[in-house]
Amino acid sequence: MKPYRVLLYYIYTPIENPEHYCDEHHQLCLRLNLLGRIIVAPEGLNGTVSGLATDCQTYIDTLKADPRFAAIDFKVEEHDTHAFKKLHVRLKEEIVNSDLPVDPLKRTGTHLEPDEFKKLKDQEDVVLIDMRSNYEHTVGKFKGAITFDMENLRELPEHMHEIEHLKDKTIITYCTGGIKCEKASAFLLEQGFENVYQLHGGIIKYGLEAGGEDFEGKCYVFDNRLTVDVNKVNPKVISTCYRCGTPSDRMVNCANAGCNNHMPLCEACGWQYEGTCSDACFTAPDKRLYDGTGYYQKPTHHYTPFLGYLSRKRSELAVGSSQ
Repeated sequence: MKPYRVLLYYIYTPIENPEHYCDEHHQLCLRLNLLGRIIVAPEGLNGTVSGLATDCQTYIDTLKADPRFAAIDFKVEEHDTHAFKKLHVRLKEEIVNSDLPVDPLKRTGTHLEPDEFKKLKDQEDVVLIDMRSNYEHTVGKFKGAITFDMENLRELPEHMHEIEHLKDKTIITYCTGGIKCEKASAFLLEQGFENVYQLHGGIIKYGLEAGGEDFEGKCYVFDNRLTVDVNKVNPKVISTCYRCGTPSDRMVNCANAGCNNHMPLCEACGWQYEGTCSDACFTAPDKRLYDGTGYYQKPTHHYTPFLGYLSRKRSELAVGSSQ
């Protein structure tokens, strides 16, 4: 068993005085030596964190002891080390950027647990729709799923014409951990789709609890792992190297800091082209040093999680004094 855990979670629940809770939550993560990204908003909580197994369990227990967060469904994965280099706890208007005029607490697609999804996904009138960004589904998606060429969920309304003819079908939406589908499925209902479901816990939970059958490729994640394996039953590589076109599910960020393109790049091309996606990027003046991973951490400048916390507090005070 590996010593660290990576926790992926979200919950839509009203948070009164989110400014105060953001600070409280930040201090909790500092005490438990957790790293990761957490968003606090009036509509709920969304995060991915990593830490030692005992610290992560204390974090889970602490959140679940709070009535507001008792229903959180944590996706827990083992890892050798921290999956993050820093800790960010941010106050925002939404826990996932969407700008969609919906409220998941009032109406959303019916949740399907992994085993239920597995039984339903191949039925004749069922259509799977991927609600993730294009660079995510390029490296992995469910077999036969519809994907959109979009950068983020805010663009979903622009793609409704692509599925307008499917209103009489049973729709199942899915994403990495389930959070995008809460609003995406609600939006589909508002657009006149009647039989709308969502994969509860997303791709990650399906892989952990149901073996990941028929998820082709790897799942893109937003930490220094970049991608994770999901399918333990019938895995398949669906992506190709951005440079040479050979099959590859090895995801990297372009070494040119001005580009930072998310792309599959085979190991040979990675070293040959020093982690870049084009000849222009290969000769770019701000090209970063490629170390074989394709993941680039911003300079820490003697960063520690506590100094990061103090920086956030100073920024809040500066904003408050200017108003």
